[in-house]
Amino acid sequence: MHFPTQTLSIAVLLALPAAVRAVFKDEVGHIDYHHQLLGVPQRETTLFHRPRPEDRASLLYTLSDLGVLGAVNPGNGAIVWRQLLSGNITEGGHLRAGEDETWLATALGSSVHAWDSLTGRNAWTLDFDGTIKDLEIMGMTETGGKDVLTLHEEEGTTVARRIRGAEGRVVWEYREVNNDVPLQVSTNVEKVFVVTLHGSLLSYNLKVIVLDTLTGKKLDEIVLGTKGEVQKPEDVMFVGANSAAPVVAWTDNTLTKLKVNVLGSKSRQEFPLVAGTVGVEIHAPHTIQSSPHFLVHTRTATASKADVYHVDLKSNAITKAYDLPLLEGGSAFSTSSSAANVYFTRVTADEVIITSSVSHGILGRWPLKSGAEKPVAVHGVSEVIKKFEDNYAVRSAIVTDADDWTQIVNGDVAWTRPEGLSGAVAATWAEIPESEDLARTLEAEAHTDPWSAFVHRVTRHVDELQYLPAYLQTVPSRLVASILGSETSASSGTLMRDSFGFNKLVILATKRGKLYGLDAGNQGRIVWSKKANETPGGKPWDVVAIHADDAKGLVTVRGANGELIIVKSDTGKTVESLPSGLLPPVESAVVVDSDAGPWLLPIGKGGKIAEMQGSFAPKQTIVTRTEDGGIRGVKFVSKGEQAIEIPTWEFNPPAGQKIVEVASRSTHDPIASIGRVLGDRTVKYKYLNPNILVVAAVDEQANALSVYLLDTVSGQILTSSTYEGVDPSKDITCAVAENWFLCSFFGQYKLRDSQAQNLKGYQVVVSDLYESDTPNDRGPLGDDTVNFSSLDPVDLPTGPYLPSVVSKSFILSGPITCLTVTKTRQGIASRQLLAYMPEARGIVSIPRLILEPRRPVGRDPTPAEVEEGLSRYVAAVELDPRLHVTHRLEVLGVKEILASPAVLESTSLAVAYGVDVFGTRVSPSLAFDILGNGFNKLALVGTVAALVLGVGVLRPMIRKKQIDTRWKA
Repeated sequence: MHFPTQTLSIAVLLALPAAVRAVFKDEVGHIDYHHQLLGVPQRETTLFHRPRPEDRASLLYTLSDLGVLGAVNPGNGAIVWRQLLSGNITEGGHLRAGEDETWLATALGSSVHAWDSLTGRNAWTLDFDGTIKDLEIMGMTETGGKDVLTLHEEEGTTVARRIRGAEGRVVWEYREVNNDVPLQVSTNVEKVFVVTLHGSLLSYNLKVIVLDTLTGKKLDEIVLGTKGEVQKPEDVMFVGANSAAPVVAWTDNTLTKLKVNVLGSKSRQEFPLVAGTVGVEIHAPHTIQSSPHFLVHTRTATASKADVYHVDLKSNAITKAYDLPLLEGGSAFSTSSSAANVYFTRVTADEVIITSSVSHGILGRWPLKSGAEKPVAVHGVSEVIKKFEDNYAVRSAIVTDADDWTQIVNGDVAWTRPEGLSGAVAATWAEIPESEDLARTLEAEAHTDPWSAFVHRVTRHVDELQYLPAYLQTVPSRLVASILGSETSASSGTLMRDSFGFNKLVILATKRGKLYGLDAGNQGRIVWSKKANETPGGKPWDVVAIHADDAKGLVTVRGANGELIIVKSDTGKTVESLPSGLLPPVESAVVVDSDAGPWLLPIGKGGKIAEMQGSFAPKQTIVTRTEDGGIRGVKFVSKGEQAIEIPTWEFNPPAGQKIVEVASRSTHDPIASIGRVLGDRTVKYKYLNPNILVVAAVDEQANALSVYLLDTVSGQILTSSTYEGVDPSKDITCAVAENWFLCSFFGQYKLRDSQAQNLKGYQVVVSDLYESDTPNDRGPLGDDTVNFSSLDPVDLPTGPYLPSVVSKSFILSGPITCLTVTKTRQGIASRQLLAYMPEARGIVSIPRLILEPRRPVGRDPTPAEVEEGLSRYVAAVELDPRLHVTHRLEVLGVKEILASPAVLESTSLAVAYGVDVFGTRVSPSLAFDILGNGFNKLALVGTVAALVLGVGVLRPMIRKKQIDTRWKA
């Protein structure tokens, strides 16, 4: 590809006036909403920490299950800063903070990072081979500062490293080639301990490698227990890292005994567990000066209790100090320390209790004031402050069973963050259902004769007169709200449709198996949420499709393991549910039309479609993936009571190519004009084929990208193009709408002025499809368009039924993904391309005029072309911040952007989901059919009132003057 090197011309600047600004200042917070999320905090990677030693205030830090590191203001729950550590949403990771240090240390995957605690800026980063299994902070070093200890697993090798905390320099490295499973690294004042699982699968015991803190040399090796005591890594719990007496604890297979060893010693002690134990957690302080005390939290199916143990530093003996009573329901325990004092906080569904590790006496107790719904705490962290001699205060940040993150201050709920909303994997738009009684009434009227329907409707309207007084009472408030520009529907909190079509529902499915319903017309308010799928083994919920049936008010969700759930869109009430395993696995699903109505057709592995009844047979051609990496078209024909599957075509890319992206036209893609009027008043007719499919395939060996445009009815290749020097490891995304399609990728290009120079950058290639190269000519379709069929041969003597293609390539200032095109009700408003910019963490709205393939190359546009809005072709496209619909907001980890038409032709609704959820309204041709917030309605009403008053005052004066004039005449 060749591009000119001219700078941005004046014509391009004229094409980007201030009017194309994505969001005006007075619209921020009014037309958009943003759920700024982190993900559900993890048990071991959430903590309170003072970002500056001289400050008394702490921040709340977490590394969530989505790989997002963030700091939260405990006062109001607002995010101070956050960083996405992994481009791929993942679980795991480690987070540690050294006391009185200004930095945090994290580990995720194979990378170790240090971050400034107050600003979130990266201090240093180290990348290693293998996977990091653990990370700890050395509380005391020879330099006086704090260092980082990491434990790695590198292809059968256990590696421990000590890293200088302030510099990010590796001090020493210990390597041991074995088949052990590295678990955790820990330390006391004198030594470093590396704990591994030694043995074979389901028959492990524990091995502790003792290292010198200064040199990393091996000092000793201790084997704990016998073979088979530990079957899996989850059986081992580690506590007391960085304490004076760190311990390692594990349970037997039957959860009847807890075995504890003080690291560095060769003996272990056993303690009985409560009958019916289903889970054990251990909580201990993480500071050197804290007392060597720890708490064992035991959970049964219906209750929980805790036991507190003390470690003798001289003999390494462990003794039970006291226990906390067995209470019904769930409890969350957490540890906090101040100097040598250790406090344990217990949060139940009814109260918050704090005790000291020294004695069982209760230091503070507060009833939990949480409203009607009591949160069930799963885990949490706490910070205890001693105000006076016997007066304490505590704040606890807990994660509830609803995946909410809630802070409780002395029994009062301070704030709640809906972190369960993060990690969305699928979403759809849904209309707010009308009243069921009204729906049944309208359906009954539609199935009766005209006279009966007329009488029924008149009777219904007479009965509805009883609601007239209540409606009239709301008229003054609505009138005042309309004049002042304030909202009235938002405060009501009820779901209702509006005349503009802004009030819609967004149904989200998350990786944790939950469904959420959001009110897009009310700042994205969460209307309902529910657990939809139990994810076995903590695996993410793989949702292959989600579909909203607006006529019935139902939403159908299908999972990859065959699970199915149908809920009501407005309440989330389950209508039908099938667990995984009852139906065969599903690879994808598609909404099809049939005699029985639209429904979600599941497609199995390799594109296999199960047998179905004839009434459910799809009317259109279904395109599926094949087992050998191609795609095929399938048609269904009813034969008796069953539908027969008939393969119609198959497309396999050339050898060496792999399909990476498939895009098709939206089901709602109205066409307002079948042609484009040129500056000389001629018309270029658009190639409007509803059955087109864009297929992108890469050749990883040749670093080439091939883009094919297929007819889904016949399987015919309508056009194709190949681009060389493409990086297949980066995102390749495509979109198609009306008579144009585009693809974005990272590839190589050449400058026209310097053929020998090869550059690389993010590109987008746009192609327009027309029926003919010549204006006012419809080509071979002009004489017989009514009888056109995709199944006709393309090699007729009259010429092939192939579109005329006009393409242009543009260089972007950054990568874009998640491409989608705005949708309006009638397709009259111009279209814009919505895309996510991962590096800028924003969503950009690119006008179609900028990505116009017909822009003249190497010359200025003629007066006729200027009249069309064309400007001189310039390859470089700067994604101006004024084009960002997210304005100053940072939207993290977007997975997909969905567009939906409003009732107003000028407006398209958009929602983006992933880590965050962001929604807004987009007006590609400006809001030409609605008054904006900047319109002063009060001034208009005042002007009209002043005119009426002036006319009323001047009218008798003018009349008197006219009468006097007539008498004088």
